[in-house]
Amino acid sequence: MIYLYDYLVVGSGIAGMSFALKVAGVDGARVALVCKSSIDEANTAFAQGGVASVTDLEKDNFEKHIEDTLVAGDYLNDPAAVEKVVKGAPEQISQLLKWGVNFDKNEKGEFDLHREGGHSEFRILHHADNTGFEIQESLIEAVRNNQFIDVFEDHFTIEIITQHHLGKRVTRRTSDITCYGAYVLDLKTSSVDTFLSKVTVMATGGVGAVYLTTTNPLVSTGDGIAMVYRAKGTVKDMEFIQFHPTALFHPGDRPSFLITEAMRGYGAVLRNKKGEEFMHKYDSRLSLAPRDIVARAIDNEMKISGDDHVYLDVTHKDPEETKRHFPNIYKHCLELGIDITKDYIPVAPAAHYLCGGIKVDLNGESSIKHLYALGECSCTGLHGGNRLASNSLIEAVVYADSAAKHAIEEVKHISYRNDVPEWNDEGTSHAEEMVLITQSIKEVNQIMGTYVGIVRSNLRLDRAWNRLDILYEETEKLFKQSKVTREICELRNIISVGYLIMRQAKERKESRGLHYSVDYPRKEEKSE
Repeated sequence: MIYLYDYLVVGSGIAGMSFALKVAGVDGARVALVCKSSIDEANTAFAQGGVASVTDLEKDNFEKHIEDTLVAGDYLNDPAAVEKVVKGAPEQISQLLKWGVNFDKNEKGEFDLHREGGHSEFRILHHADNTGFEIQESLIEAVRNNQFIDVFEDHFTIEIITQHHLGKRVTRRTSDITCYGAYVLDLKTSSVDTFLSKVTVMATGGVGAVYLTTTNPLVSTGDGIAMVYRAKGTVKDMEFIQFHPTALFHPGDRPSFLITEAMRGYGAVLRNKKGEEFMHKYDSRLSLAPRDIVARAIDNEMKISGDDHVYLDVTHKDPEETKRHFPNIYKHCLELGIDITKDYIPVAPAAHYLCGGIKVDLNGESSIKHLYALGECSCTGLHGGNRLASNSLIEAVVYADSAAKHAIEEVKHISYRNDVPEWNDEGTSHAEEMVLITQSIKEVNQIMGTYVGIVRSNLRLDRAWNRLDILYEETEKLFKQSKVTREICELRNIISVGYLIMRQAKERKESRGLHYSVDYPRKEEKSE
């Protein structure tokens, strides 16, 4: 089947839905919102901490937020992107409020602001400890009520359509690669439909499922990044994978349950299994140091002791206040026999956020014409080498706003292609052994976790490269022979993403931001 839409949005997190709501109905424009599972399964819903924005002008200002972002990013950030997001944040907070998002307020009726690691002031707006879920639910209701948005659940986007599909040769040096839409697999009928669009938006989220231990939903297989890379688009800064320091350690859980950084901002203290504090050995900011420093500190403590986790201690705080601030964490831990008001919380680092992705300009447009990328799958330059806590949700809505304004003007001058062929699966058959795919996924997870984790080395990266190369060859052969399925596509995508993380990690000959290599110690480490 062939669908015609003004806008095709792939992904249903805060970035994709914000964009869809801003363009839908403008000059009668129609939007297709494509989700590979249900509309509510996105990284946004898993974000506990909150949204960073300067709101208390008596104590805070844009310059402080900008500097905090640059410091956290190890000054690898794009200053223009940082200024754009920080100064554009208050307006987008107002937009979220109009869409029905409720942020917590104090008894004075002012925003109840939190402080998180790397922030010099209290500037995190939140909804208890499930801010992302609150935002997701509000946006879903707004999308459902918009007559100009059609939601396609259980639809997996296989490839974006470019000149390559028209029989033209496309290379990374081709300057006019253009996107005309995408081929999309209907998971209920197993048919591949052609979605033709004037503008296409990738909002496919992160890559956490490339790793075995992750806080991301398992739909986070880097699909948008892999598709754009295969289409010869520019992908940048993939080496900067943020590992959240404090995921709940509970073997067998995938994804891992996140213990928000706001709990450390609230006063929780990290301890080893002997009950001893240890962050003073690593950073003067103690438990409120940026995530890369805290994650490496915990990793080092675990390696020294041989333990598989450390503890987060919030038992010294008022029990009722703790329950009020973190009701979902309290409830979840209690179900596992852990009373956080009395017991230490077992935690360990887990893959959490990608700072790199599809390179975009200040309008959110990629190197491929008529193709935008928003949210975690994009690389705006805001985060640099390491994301400052709670900057991601606000980045998504600020760039969705810019992309919408730019696309609304662009779409007036774009026409549909009428020469796009249907998906060709002639000569393929159904894969008979699913065990080959599931086993390969496990191998990718193991390779990435073992060799491309928090601490890296040239030897580990070389070993990962060689092992992943074998899986790549096997998977491409299987893909060409098989009827397309979600499983084979996701395997293909996580291999592509794993390759990009490794390649760009190998290219960075320094320890910077989230990329830490024992072969390139930091300057301060060399002088000790």
